[in-house]
Amino acid sequence: MNKLSDWFNSLSGLFYSIKDQNLRWNTQNQGQQQQLKQQQILAEQTLAAELKKKSLKLEHDIALLKTQNEAELSMLKTKCNQDLKDYKQYLRSLEQLKRSIENSYSHLPTAVAYTIHHHAKHLLNQMWEAENFEDKMHHEMQLITFMTTVHEEAKISLQDHQTQAIPQKTLNLISSKQVKQVH
Repeated sequence: MNKLSDWFNSLSGLFYSIKDQNLRWNTQNQGQQQQLKQQQILAEQTLAAELKKKSLKLEHDIALLKTQNEAELSMLKTKCNQDLKDYKQYLRSLEQLKRSIENSYSHLPTAVAYTIHHHAKHLLNQMWEAENFEDKMHHEMQLITFMTTVHEEAKISLQDHQTQAIPQKTLNLISSKQVKQVH
C-alpha cells in the first residue's frame, strides 16, 4: 500500500507542480494578457465603428441613387409623354394631308390618297423607330421631302384647277422608295 500512497503523492505533487507553474506563468504574463484583451476589445470597437461608418455611407449612397433614379424616371416619363404627344400631332398632320390629297385629286380613286397617306405614315414610323440620331435625321428628311412634295403638288392642282392631274412627283417618290427597298 505504501507504493500506492507514494505513487498517489507523486501524482498529487506533479499535479500541484503543474498548477503552480501555470499560476506563476499567468501571474508573470498577466499584464501581457490584460494588454492583449484590451487590444482585442479596442480592435473590435474600431471594427464596429468602421462597419457602422461604412454602413451609413452605403445607406447615403443608396438614398442618393434612389433619388437620382426617381429623377431620371420622372424625366423619362415626361419625355415619353411629350414624344407621344408629338407622335399624335404628326398623325393628325398626316390625316390633314390625306384630306388635302382627296380634295385636290377628287377625280382619283380614294386608294391613291390612302396609299400616299400610308407611305407618309411608314416614313414617320421609320423616323420614330430609328435607333441612332443619324438614322432618325435621315428618315426625317425623307418624310419632310415627301410631305413637301405632296403639299406642293396638291396646292398646284388646286390653283390650276387641273381636274385630270395626278400627283406624279409624289407617286414617283413612292415608287423610287419601293424599288430601293426591293434591291
